Amino acid sequence: MKQFNVPIIYRSPLIAAIKNKRKQQDKMKKDFSPALLDFGSLQIYLARHFGFCYGVENAIDIAFRTIDENPDKRIFLLSEMIHNPQVNADLQQRGVQFLQDTKGKQLIPFEALNKEDVVIIPAFGTTLAIEEKLSSIGIAIAKYNTTCPFVEKVWNRSEQIATKQYTVIVHGKPTHEETRATFSHAAHNTPTLIVNDMAETILVSKYITGEKPSKEFYNEFKGRFSEGFDVEKDLQRIGVVNQTTMLASDTQAIADYLKQVMLDKFTLTAASIEERFADTRDTLCYATNDNQTAVYGLLQTPADLAIVVGGYNSSNTSHLVELCESTLPTYFISSEEKIMSSTEIMHHNFHTKQEITTVGFLPNKEPVKILLTSGASCPDAVVEGVINKLVSFYKVQHKLQHIINEFS
Repeated sequence: MKQFNVPIIYRSPLIAAIKNKRKQQDKMKKDFSPALLDFGSLQIYLARHFGFCYGVENAIDIAFRTIDENPDKRIFLLSEMIHNPQVNADLQQRGVQFLQDTKGKQLIPFEALNKEDVVIIPAFGTTLAIEEKLSSIGIAIAKYNTTCPFVEKVWNRSEQIATKQYTVIVHGKPTHEETRATFSHAAHNTPTLIVNDMAETILVSKYITGEKPSKEFYNEFKGRFSEGFDVEKDLQRIGVVNQTTMLASDTQAIADYLKQVMLDKFTLTAASIEERFADTRDTLCYATNDNQTAVYGLLQTPADLAIVVGGYNSSNTSHLVELCESTLPTYFISSEEKIMSSTEIMHHNFHTKQEITTVGFLPNKEPVKILLTSGASCPDAVVEGVINKLVSFYKVQHKLQHIINEFS
């Protein structure tokens, strides 16, 4: 796989040693059990897969190289490079300005740009309308496009099934940058609809079966369907693609549900299902799958609590939190600074979008067993910082070098 030049500030000798050792021991990636960092009174179980994925490293490599290569130009990011506060802050400190926020709200008008400016397209990609707007100004968008190849794979798959007259149903968060981009690219070629979850999918199925009158569709899914969408015609042949950071199991469940609806509605057999339903399983992102599967493996270990590290607006990270909190107390933090002491932790509730403080998060026992993972846009250095902070409470810092040597 291609190697990227990621700034050393995001790397970690400890995490690198652990990941390299696991990779050597499990080259086929079949072992999803965690790595144990045993400090005696503290035991940290580190997920098999976590941290920067291919798409994130590619985006960071391009962004920092672009800054170095254009010292005399104004450099803009269309929106956040990735959903990680440290990386975005570092880019801003180096003079990069954001044109939009994560919801698409304009921060700097496009009219303020000129053809000499550099505009970096983030890893999530962008809409065709924005691409056309930037191109009309004379900005070379292809030169500084960091769109993740696995996001582009979803776009390509959407285009392929569009040529066979399938409507595309996008499983994603409607306001997420990636979902907006995927919707735009799909809708350019075929009728397109966004569903956020299984509940909305069940609603769609009722329009397929005719259980609900078609006129209600346009209110229930306002802002989620492409221009000219005809609910009576455009739900006759469908295919499901996803925002790559959604729970893979949720996307598969949605696809399976709609497939069964089509089987029943049109009295099809497994052999004839392609008449009505496209097979799009190959659009699921490898990193999303690996990180989520690694959390399932992590949760097989009895523990006192879990800590998930990442940006609070990171979709893939919130899904890791969702998996963990179904089993044990889970704390979603953006950095080690959120662990204020051995008794207090400030963490994010992604359901309410609020940061809260919990007192007594570490149990008064030995050994304390903690499960630890991070999102695909979280630097390994931040995870190491969390480990160091936890280790400091148990006065076992002297064992860190032994752990590194153990995995080297």
